[in-house]
Amino acid sequence: MTFTRRLDLTERGGWTPARLPPATGQALAASGVVEARPDPYDPTRWEVRPLTRAGAVRIAGVDVSIAPKIPVRRLFFLLGYTADPTRGWRTEEELVETAAHAGVVPALAHAFERLADRALRQGLLQGYRTVNDALPVVRGRVRTTDQMRRRYGVPLPVEVTYDEFTVDIPENQLLLAAAERLLRLPDVPADTRHRLLRLRARLGDVSPLVPGRPLPRWRSSRLNTRYRAPCRFAELLLNGTSVEHRRGDARVDGFLFDLAKVFEDFVCTALAQALRPYGGRCRAQARHHLDEASEIVLRPDLVHYSDDGVPLAVADAKYKAEKPEGFPAADLYQMLAYCTALGLPAGHLIYAKGNEPQARHTVRHAGTVITQHALELDEEPSRLLAAVGRIAARLATGP
Repeated sequence: MTFTRRLDLTERGGWTPARLPPATGQALAASGVVEARPDPYDPTRWEVRPLTRAGAVRIAGVDVSIAPKIPVRRLFFLLGYTADPTRGWRTEEELVETAAHAGVVPALAHAFERLADRALRQGLLQGYRTVNDALPVVRGRVRTTDQMRRRYGVPLPVEVTYDEFTVDIPENQLLLAAAERLLRLPDVPADTRHRLLRLRARLGDVSPLVPGRPLPRWRSSRLNTRYRAPCRFAELLLNGTSVEHRRGDARVDGFLFDLAKVFEDFVCTALAQALRPYGGRCRAQARHHLDEASEIVLRPDLVHYSDDGVPLAVADAKYKAEKPEGFPAADLYQMLAYCTALGLPAGHLIYAKGNEPQARHTVRHAGTVITQHALELDEEPSRLLAAVGRIAARLATGP
């Protein structure tokens, strides 16, 4: 019997049949990446359905590739705009050529390698790093307390702290970690993989990141301008989007974008930018309370405040409508709660077009107006941002 070794799925697509050993099917079902259900009469027949993620993972020996419903070039724009609204990846389009790649992983691997290669053409960036060490000579500052505690009066070696000018800095560490992450993924084209291997070799003097620890912090400056785009890209690849864990006895290793989170981040970033001309300030996920005792916490995706802190408008981004069993209008109930807690006469739900229609609801006896907006993600970037601008105007001018 031949078992399925690869599954090509489309985000939020239907059920796909697969022939799998029972243990592998159970690993897929428990992965949190896809849904899987067995045939009640044949334990080797399974059906698999993706969730709202896109990318590629390997689960219990099965390569799972999930394509987004939107074109890869549009996903790339959303990611880039969120990382840097002033530039995004738009100025690098001639370099990364994402439209030439149909899959998420090939496009992103190619894009990262091109951006990193361009940054490293002038050589590796160097900077100062604080080092604590024990040396046979004094260098920098002697750590007297550590010397007394660890050496018990022995003069050498000396516990010292000094600044070292090195390539082993956060910017290079991020590039190395992103390259290594991509090299472990399926679907990376052979030519891109070869260039990533060369990139890793150029970063041979850089320390690898420790798994489980936070990403190193870096600060954008005049000195690291050429590193800005690849470092932001590396953070997108590493910070909360990669999958590397165990579910029971099965290892899950790969790279996925949560498209609901990508959409939410884009809407909040673009909407905050579009509201700037109207004054005030915006906060994402600001903490509010529904009840007088402050026990029921609410976190709207975006609240627009006046300069003195009074809520002026509230918006929530929804990649798809939340419809738990028994509550088909859960998004509307949630927005009504936001408006009630914030004392606002209107609220705005922003969906990806095709998931929910545009609509306007007036709540009986309360008068609260809840407007549903729909963004067409396959639009050209300028038109998509113009649509966000029109939504911002609605927020700023009232119901």
